[in-house]
Amino acid sequence: MRTIKLDFCNFWKGFNKTNNYFYNLLAGRYKVTISDSPDYLIYSCFGSSKELLRYKCIRIFYAGENRRANFRECDYAFTCDYSDNPNHYRLPLYALDKDLYALVKPRNFDVDAIIRQKTKFCSFLVSNPFGAIRNRFFNKLCNRYKRVDSGGLVLNNIGSRVKDKLAFMRDYKFNIAFENSSYPGYTTEKIFEAMLTSCLPIYWGNPLIQRDFNPRSFLNYFDFTSEEALIEEIIRIDNDDNLYREYLSQPCYHNNEVNDFIKPEYVLRQFDYIFGNDRVPVAQQKKKRLLLHF
Repeated sequence: MRTIKLDFCNFWKGFNKTNNYFYNLLAGRYKVTISDSPDYLIYSCFGSSKELLRYKCIRIFYAGENRRANFRECDYAFTCDYSDNPNHYRLPLYALDKDLYALVKPRNFDVDAIIRQKTKFCSFLVSNPFGAIRNRFFNKLCNRYKRVDSGGLVLNNIGSRVKDKLAFMRDYKFNIAFENSSYPGYTTEKIFEAMLTSCLPIYWGNPLIQRDFNPRSFLNYFDFTSEEALIEEIIRIDNDDNLYREYLSQPCYHNNEVNDFIKPEYVLRQFDYIFGNDRVPVAQQKKKRLLLHF
């Protein structure tokens, strides 16, 4: 088993260096050790560049957010972007969820049992207040049709913030699953968690979302000529149990199979490629070019 000396930096608050998606994935194939002088650094977009600069090893950038890779500071990248660059791999945020295979529907999937559980209309769980389109749509749907229960920090109307998001969502027929922003490939946990709790997602964000999920299993904002038309369709589905049943019966993934590019074995192939390359890290190339100049 090859030893990989690894470190992490600039991840979100509460990130655990020895219990996270990347560590656990790599530990199944390599002997991973966390080191202050690593051969490989995996870093994200939540910290300072000053912290990053002290690492002169191979740098691997990861962002589940709507952020681009800067190959002047990193050697490899995992982001939500579509790219032909062999040093880049598309890994949207939802791919890190431990329940990836839970969206594969069994042959005996009991859609009627799910529907009996859906006693409420629509949920909304948001902590970022800057989603103008998302907030506007929430208000429009409430004003045009009926109350949407908001259990997050933004537009909260249930009296307190929900502690268990998935448990809260399970009682609802619909979920407003709008991203913080829109960009091709940018897909977070929002639509995934709505599907995981058998809500019908009302989605806005990635204009190419149909590449990730079966378009017949959710309502895509981009398929409608206006927000009013989308709301009319929501009302129609809410009042037609057979139509609602059709949506919930659909497989979430294409062909009811997890997308290859998010399967652990495919992500590991990219790491095999990274660890198999013998290259001078970008952080050292700049220094080398400076010495050659003088």
